[in-house]
Amino acid sequence: MRDRLLAAEKVKAIDWRGEALYLLDQRSLPFDESWLAHTSAEAVAQAIRAMVVRGAPAIGIAAAYGVVLAARVRKAAGGDWVGALEEDFALLADARPTAVNLSWALNRMRDRLNRAKARADVLHILEVEAVAIHESDREANLTMAQLGVDVIRRHQGNAQTVLTHCNTGALATGGFGTALGVIRAAWLEGMIEQVYADETRPWLQGSRLTAWELANEGIPVVLNADSAAAHIMKTKGVTWVIVGADRITANGDVANKIGTYQLAVNAMHHGVRFMVVAPSSTIDMELASGDDIPIEERDASELLEVGGHCVGAPVQTFNPVFDVTPADLIDVIVTEKGIVERPDTAKMAQLMCRKRLH
Repeated sequence: MRDRLLAAEKVKAIDWRGEALYLLDQRSLPFDESWLAHTSAEAVAQAIRAMVVRGAPAIGIAAAYGVVLAARVRKAAGGDWVGALEEDFALLADARPTAVNLSWALNRMRDRLNRAKARADVLHILEVEAVAIHESDREANLTMAQLGVDVIRRHQGNAQTVLTHCNTGALATGGFGTALGVIRAAWLEGMIEQVYADETRPWLQGSRLTAWELANEGIPVVLNADSAAAHIMKTKGVTWVIVGADRITANGDVANKIGTYQLAVNAMHHGVRFMVVAPSSTIDMELASGDDIPIEERDASELLEVGGHCVGAPVQTFNPVFDVTPADLIDVIVTEKGIVERPDTAKMAQLMCRKRLH
């Protein structure tokens, strides 16, 4: 299957070109495919904050390259450039608080810096590390796609109708995708009959990004309003809800795009299996449960405006962009280290002790 997955890689959102980090501007998709060049940590942090790049794995990768850009500037300035670089680490870390991949990637870059700071080729070493983070995510995507297909085959075989939320494809990662990667792989294996994609308000990642990715690959996709999901589960024969994650805690609770929690509740009620697909870098074993996850809230304009035009009454808003799905609503978590069915604290700890499968 791996060769087929590699052949199916058609979309990318991150392109490191040595002197600059180029990001596909996901705010303008699907109408305009434009690449923006970033040459500083400040520019990368702003791109993450402004949703030019989004998706937990992609955010971490972009931040790693942001460290490389910052290190070049700081080292050229002389003095205690390693100490000064901490300002850039903090700037990147503050760009989005919920996705743990961001801090994971920054910690990995900081560790590499501390081990190599005395070397003359330290800048090259940091660049190699960022590229390795990018490539390891791509490899993890391919492994998760194969594992997820195996889970689907084992439980229900072919002719699946699945529902997904937000965007978890190539646009959100360093390669094939997480949840959408499993869906793409299952389609290549002849196991998917229909995909329903939640529009995913308020940024419409489902209608703008997921539907675009699936349609471009000829995968049958039906777009629906978020509020139609329960009705679809009841009437359209959905067998799986497959989603990604921005942070998974030690007990298996999952933070993901707002609306995921209600999907899990509805899936439980309708007897639909619920799969979470995410790399192990998304798992935060330092947090005991989802109650400890910081939930990002964004500006009211995202709810009150569309395309810069006001469409809502000028009232107070509540705009959390993530929610937490309790572990007891999740059938399986798929990572590149393996799978966890009916996750709990003991099973998550056992997973994190494993080495990668590939």
